[in-house]
Amino acid sequence: MNLYVALQMDPIEHVSITADSTFRLGLEAEARGHRLFQYTADKLSYVEGRVIAKGRPVTLRREQGNHVTFGDWAEVDLEEFDVVWLRQDPPFDMGYITNTHLLERVHPNPLVVNDPFWVRNCPEKLLVLDFPDLTPPTLITRDLEQIRSFRARHGDIIVKPLYGNGGAGIFHLRPNDPNLSSLVETFSGLNREPIIVQKFLPAVVKGDKRIILVDGEPVGAINRVPAAGEARSNMHVGGRPEKIGLTEREHEICAIIGPVLREKGLIFTGIDVIDGWLTEINVTSPTGIQELERFDGINAAALIWDAIEGRLAARG
Repeated sequence: MNLYVALQMDPIEHVSITADSTFRLGLEAEARGHRLFQYTADKLSYVEGRVIAKGRPVTLRREQGNHVTFGDWAEVDLEEFDVVWLRQDPPFDMGYITNTHLLERVHPNPLVVNDPFWVRNCPEKLLVLDFPDLTPPTLITRDLEQIRSFRARHGDIIVKPLYGNGGAGIFHLRPNDPNLSSLVETFSGLNREPIIVQKFLPAVVKGDKRIILVDGEPVGAINRVPAAGEARSNMHVGGRPEKIGLTEREHEICAIIGPVLREKGLIFTGIDVIDGWLTEINVTSPTGIQELERFDGINAAALIWDAIEGRLAARG
């Protein structure tokens, strides 16, 4: 099966070839004989009934400083592709949402991964609300009094933007921290979005586990340990990845949420678990497959492509 594959992503010339998951997916695609075309989200357009993208064919190699060769610029109708990867990083803003609407106009021919309808309707911090028994106590609000009451009930809390990513804007507030009002004012001054507040889980100092799921099935995990003095474990802000396996509790979590992810066409997802509690379900641009491959030898990129090719084959 030889496929024509579009990578909608941030500029590929700037990615880390040892960490970027989209780069690894591209390498695996080339190893299978698939052709690659890369464009950025700002080059996606709706033009008189057609969804088109302006970008370039690419050839990838794992060679630092020389990892991509570009072909000539071209304007391509997305219906020419077999697969379109929706892989640009958040923020999950109106630009991102509009982008999913455009991609939805062509899906499932080509197959857009992940399904743009469900990417739009399953933001990372909101999809977990479907599984309240698996998550720590959670509050979503713009009401300062609600946040104060929540902190009075639960003590230490984590406050973060509802549509943030990469660990940006996350705050750990203790019961007597005097900055709560000022922090909420700052968030409110930036936008009109609600804030998400969760009970602080002290076990985060031992790590925040990223579990990779392919078509709803767990394939492995990495542990992300916060830097000294940090409450955030995201690798973007200095979290250290470590080799780790899955616990019985984590297998139970995956067994509950996996069928939901599969039904929604969310082929490549990454869930975050702290001390047995599900905190996020990452569907927009999950990461971690390169670290998993280094630690455990699990080629998650190959498993993801197996799932995609299986879906295409089933459709004939």
